[in-house]
Amino acid sequence: MILHKDIKTIDQYIDLFPSEIQIILLKIKDCIQETAPQSTEAIRYSIPTFRLNGNMAYFAAYKNYIGFYPSPSAINKFSKELKPYKTLKGTIQFPLNQPIPYDLIKKIVAFRVAEQTHKKMKKILIANRGEIAIRVMKTAQKMGIKTVAVFSTADRHAPHVKFADEAVCIGEPPSTQSYLKGDKIIEVAKKLQVDAIHPGYGFLSENAEFAELCEQNNLIFIGPRSKAIKIMGSKLAAKEAVKHYNIPMVPGIDEAITDITKAKSIAKEIGFPILIKASAGGGGKGMRIVEKERDLESQMNRAISEAMSAFGDGSVFIEKYVSSPRHIEIQIMADSHGNVLYFFERECSIQRRHQKVIEEAPSSILTSELRKKMGEAAVKVAKSCDYLGAGTVEFLLDAHHNFYFLEMNTRLQVEHPVSEIICHVDLVELQIRVAKGEALPMKQDDIKIHGHALELRVYAEDPFNDFLPSVGHLQRYKLPVGEGVRVDNGFEEGMDIPIYYDPMLSKLITFGKTREEAIQIMIKAIDEFQVEGVETTLPFGKFVFEHEAFKSGNFDTHFVKKYYSPKILKEQTETEAKIAALIAVKQYLEDLKLVRLPNQ
Repeated sequence: MILHKDIKTIDQYIDLFPSEIQIILLKIKDCIQETAPQSTEAIRYSIPTFRLNGNMAYFAAYKNYIGFYPSPSAINKFSKELKPYKTLKGTIQFPLNQPIPYDLIKKIVAFRVAEQTHKKMKKILIANRGEIAIRVMKTAQKMGIKTVAVFSTADRHAPHVKFADEAVCIGEPPSTQSYLKGDKIIEVAKKLQVDAIHPGYGFLSENAEFAELCEQNNLIFIGPRSKAIKIMGSKLAAKEAVKHYNIPMVPGIDEAITDITKAKSIAKEIGFPILIKASAGGGGKGMRIVEKERDLESQMNRAISEAMSAFGDGSVFIEKYVSSPRHIEIQIMADSHGNVLYFFERECSIQRRHQKVIEEAPSSILTSELRKKMGEAAVKVAKSCDYLGAGTVEFLLDAHHNFYFLEMNTRLQVEHPVSEIICHVDLVELQIRVAKGEALPMKQDDIKIHGHALELRVYAEDPFNDFLPSVGHLQRYKLPVGEGVRVDNGFEEGMDIPIYYDPMLSKLITFGKTREEAIQIMIKAIDEFQVEGVETTLPFGKFVFEHEAFKSGNFDTHFVKKYYSPKILKEQTETEAKIAALIAVKQYLEDLKLVRLPNQ
């Protein structure tokens, strides 16, 4: 028998109650721990409870009834939902035959967490480089928040270092010695009394261990909780999480597989062609399309080997290959008060090597009804992992406009500007506000589509040579300007392109009242974008935007395979150069005539 004064844990306390009460109390405990993973067990008035930021809250149990105490303010907030229960001094009392709904407990705990953790962010460290670091800093400065940049020795003179209020070198050029050193970044943050860390995209942005490290050091991680990152970081775990929400998924298996005989049996059942995918994959790595059974074994071995090499995890799974797909993703934002909103879709079907190059919003083929269905499905995906912050839910859309859940990216996407433009929002500002514990300031019905936006990722890659990286010195680097043009940039004229990182120089974004207007502004902006010293994807972008398949909206993820080759691009570029030369000669002759007129 446990004496009341000897009780040191919640489980010991729960053991004192009859089994029917224990079931309810254990469920309450699970709800609290799931919603407030940063809380710890504590003792108050001989009753075990939870502690968060030095405050007690959440758990209660008494001899004659069971209860739950979130705080008087939380009871006031949820007074309508709590009407069936007795409430007094921050305690909710409910009878055994009517236990409080566990979803409501989660909402109340989330409110209390926000209430206890809400604080002003006076200083943010951006654990990234290039254009995304500057993008985050601009919003932070607009909000009156000081910024700290971190940089490698290769980025010592980079624009993001100059743009920040403070900057600290964290290591040598390789990312493993600088931008991926989470412990070093935490050390800098604590030394400079930083309140929060924004990871940007790439590097540590989807690293659950880093998110946990921030939490352990009382630093706000401006992103989702580590649990959500873990779930959605594994395609298999993600499928398991969302399958209870009736979200369409591509036919296949929901478990890792390495047995060739079993794989052949499954492939025959769902029908060729099939797709082998790495569970921890991304960017096309560990992915193989298999058209025929005889190729299955060799392709599966390659996929496993590549997945192990790239991610340290060789688990793969099999699903039906969707031919002629469109890649559609939905931008979502979730707060700690139970609100999840979607900011419509982005079309990301133009890809090279399974990686996005061109994005647009909205998609040219979605009906308003389909858009709503996909948006609501994305919200369910976010709720399936108790999401917080900005995220993107990716879907495949087949030729018959059936959509299938693909994966969730637990970070701010590279292509977020097109969503910002058409929805008239600052997604980085919303990220910061929900990380502070604030509720989203709008409702779903408030979010409307305004016009059309396009984005071209300007990579230092050679489109005339299979998009190989183009390393060199930016001898000339002039950005386009004008109405309907936005450039999120991370470089300056005179800089060298480091070999250690992703070769993206900037993002060229254009927008107009219509898709056609946005395309015309984009083509003009590409012509005005001046880069000398390295090859870029600008010529490829112009090729795409001028192509009839893109202009008509009749394209899929096979656009590059169907229509593009370095030879075609070279021929088109040479033709344009000849036409430009002829126009220049004609203009010269006309100018010459004007000059001679006074002598006639």
